[in-house]
Amino acid sequence: MHHHQPLRVFLFLLAALGLAIPWYFNTVYFLGGGSVMPDVFWRDAFANALTTGITCDVYLAAVAFSAWVAADRRLGAWRWACIAACFGIGLAFVMPLYLAQRLRRDADPSGG
Repeated sequence: MHHHQPLRVFLFLLAALGLAIPWYFNTVYFLGGGSVMPDVFWRDAFANALTTGITCDVYLAAVAFSAWVAADRRLGAWRWACIAACFGIGLAFVMPLYLAQRLRRDADPSGG
């Protein structure tokens, strides 16, 4: 059961970084006049070839991750919170958190 503990700690660290680093830049964006209004947000997300590539990469990965999580019945209703958080908070936060939770569930012989 404990052989995944170092990996889980690493994944929790990545989740913390995946929350702190992107949201630092999100805060800078919003304080600088950015908005979640679709006309402003999508204009800024696709401002140039680099941001377009990054935006497409992240959203395609988020859709693939969400499809996987939706099909994963082992986490029960918790999986729907992961999908909502993926798009509401960020993939870089939710994916390592989900993987750490899966490792814990997989290591628990009682399944819970």
